[in-house]
Amino acid sequence: MTAMADITAVGQYMQFWFQVPQWIPAFLCLIVLTILNLLTVKMFGEIEFWFAIIKVITIVALIVLGLILIVVSFKTDYGQASVQNLWAYGGLFPHGIDGFFLGFQMAVFSFVGIELVGVTAAETADPEKNIPRAVNSLPVRVLLFYIGALFVILCIIPWTKLNADHSPFVTVFTLVGIPAAAGIINFVVLTSAASACNSGLFSTSRMLFSLGRDGNAPKSFARLGKSAVPSAALICSTLALFAGVILNYFLPDIVFTLVTSISAICFIWVWGVILVAHIIYLKKRPDLAAASKFKAPLAPFINWIVLAFFIFLLVLIGMAADTRIALFVTPVWFLILFIAYSMHRKKQQNQG
Repeated sequence: MTAMADITAVGQYMQFWFQVPQWIPAFLCLIVLTILNLLTVKMFGEIEFWFAIIKVITIVALIVLGLILIVVSFKTDYGQASVQNLWAYGGLFPHGIDGFFLGFQMAVFSFVGIELVGVTAAETADPEKNIPRAVNSLPVRVLLFYIGALFVILCIIPWTKLNADHSPFVTVFTLVGIPAAAGIINFVVLTSAASACNSGLFSTSRMLFSLGRDGNAPKSFARLGKSAVPSAALICSTLALFAGVILNYFLPDIVFTLVTSISAICFIWVWGVILVAHIIYLKKRPDLAAASKFKAPLAPFINWIVLAFFIFLLVLIGMAADTRIALFVTPVWFLILFIAYSMHRKKQQNQG
């Protein structure tokens, strides 16, 4: 679902240059990424390395430029760049506390994948040193790349002038009077979305490969091609993502909200399972928990608090009309997975 949102973003960003139906760029992006992933595993690392460098440089450049514009009180078509723009258009909560809470769904979607910090612990060379460093760096990265970027954008552009169909990064450089830079930034945010989709395609295919190797999925998923790539698993992942292209064809106006909401709900479930598993672990193996060098602070009380917060998020998603449909669609997806898994287990039992 997350990758579907990413290819949807690619289709929307292409509108900056070409007024074509957004499903076409989404489809082409999916095909190109699939071909690149089929070539070699090394290609994935190379692509992600350069995509990451481009993203970091762009965000830092935006923040630096934004701070300069704020300091010199730069005037745009929307007014003067100022910190006062944060509260000058209806206060800090122009839509009330309800509007503030309803924004949590998109905030949750932004943290999708954070659980991979724990998943990679078993493969880290020096987990006692590297895992705490990775965890402790997350708040800094959130403050810089999310809060910092949002701060300068909202100081330059009043929130009432922002268009959800256009990248605020591009809008900032356009207002400054650097149209060429706006095109470059649009390319950067497009590659950022493509990068996220590439990561989703890679991780999903490897997960299917692992399931196939362990006998929990078709054995064909465990076969490697000539380039040491699980081709069948990758093609299956691509076909699943093709559903995002179809949604972009039939529901171009609401597809992004739909898939991000479903993705947020799915990951709330994933994180909830992790929290419950941790509670059970603390209860059944207190000896191991006491000896652990990675103790969760205030556990298990913090687990219950976070679970309650997740329930609160689901209520919020159900309150908004544009996200409510995701709350009803997601259980259907879980049901399909349960039926497929049950059929697979039954087949395994029959085979002895």
